[in-house]
Amino acid sequence: MIRRMNARAAGFDRQLDELLDWSGVADDRVETIVRDILADVRKRGDAAVVEHTRRLDRLEVDSAGALELSAERLDTALAAIPAEVREALELAAERLRAYAQRQKGESWSYTEANGNVLGQQVTPLDRVGLYVPGGKAAYPSSVLMNAIPAKVAGVAQVVMVVPTPDGVVNDTVLAAARIAGVDRVFTVGGAQAVGALAYGTETIPAVDKIVGPGNIFVAAAKREVFGRVGIDMIAGPSEILIVCDGHTDPDWIAMDLFSQAEHDEQAQSILLAHDPDFLDTVTASIERLLPQQPRAEIIAKALESRGALIEVADIDHAIELVNRIAPEHLELSFEGAEDRLGEIRNAGAIFVGRYTAEALGDYCAGPNHVLPTSGTARFSSPLGVYDFQKRSSIIHCSADGAAELGVTAACLARAEGLEAHAQSADYRRESEG
Repeated sequence: MIRRMNARAAGFDRQLDELLDWSGVADDRVETIVRDILADVRKRGDAAVVEHTRRLDRLEVDSAGALELSAERLDTALAAIPAEVREALELAAERLRAYAQRQKGESWSYTEANGNVLGQQVTPLDRVGLYVPGGKAAYPSSVLMNAIPAKVAGVAQVVMVVPTPDGVVNDTVLAAARIAGVDRVFTVGGAQAVGALAYGTETIPAVDKIVGPGNIFVAAAKREVFGRVGIDMIAGPSEILIVCDGHTDPDWIAMDLFSQAEHDEQAQSILLAHDPDFLDTVTASIERLLPQQPRAEIIAKALESRGALIEVADIDHAIELVNRIAPEHLELSFEGAEDRLGEIRNAGAIFVGRYTAEALGDYCAGPNHVLPTSGTARFSSPLGVYDFQKRSSIIHCSADGAAELGVTAACLARAEGLEAHAQSADYRRESEG
């Protein structure tokens, strides 16, 4: 069901590259469809959004205005969900806000001896679009994870789009939007929703950045509109990489592998351990526990196609592979894991110790669950408040400071053959002379 690999065996590097390879958004057919929809939305606005929503989501509306849900509808959803679910959402939101507050960047400046003032001004984005999957999927946790950092950053308006195929609305998702402080909600999805957020229509406002997960059409649309607007990332399938010393309950490890594999058939679950007997016990746990899972078929396909139990030489060897793989989620399930944190260079989120299940991070630990996938943790970071803030450089020269800097600026400008630059600096210097 799940392959066994030995990191010291001949040909392992090639096998690992094949295991990690994922190019799910590279689909010419999908990109052609998405470009056509985006072009239509850009040209016809509301009319295109309504037409594509009727065709793809089987949602009959007379106008784009009918796609917007009122604040009262969000209040109704919040009142309708079970009390324990509401309490869980509110607790998760509180923890997310507390963590996000610590990420908030601040403006700063300093004054030089000649009177020059240099600094950085931090300002929030004006408007952000949040894409939330709909239909059979329901991810209220993603609403919290995407909207709360934006609101903590000071974003004035968060606009949420969520598809409702056949008119099916998920109250838990709407309740999460209410708790997170989402300002406007539209029941539209797919590439047409991304296009509406990127270009704006008569009803749906254009935003500065689009965040949130979606299917292959949404991912392709986000990639297409990048540059017109900012985006969070092009996310691949969910991943977990576990490093274990063989002393954690194998049932815990098996269930942690399942927790990502149940997302979809392309999700990736990998275990690194130096003890082959422990890998055997984990295999036994997988075989015993899998039939009990409601999403057993999806888990089985994911483990078979992209999962692996890999034997390594020791923890040092495992950490070397961690930095090569650069996983979305990394569990360090071994004694003294906290002492090895400084050696982990590439990982989206790091779960330290035997008791820290990755699932806690998905919902309520505090850090964001929007994380870099497919090896992009080598150069990317988790979604955070900083993704919803801009930084502007501040340069305020005194007369003396302009004269002093002007000499250097003019010299370098002439070295580059840009005489107007040089004279621009010289004029102010000479006026003081």
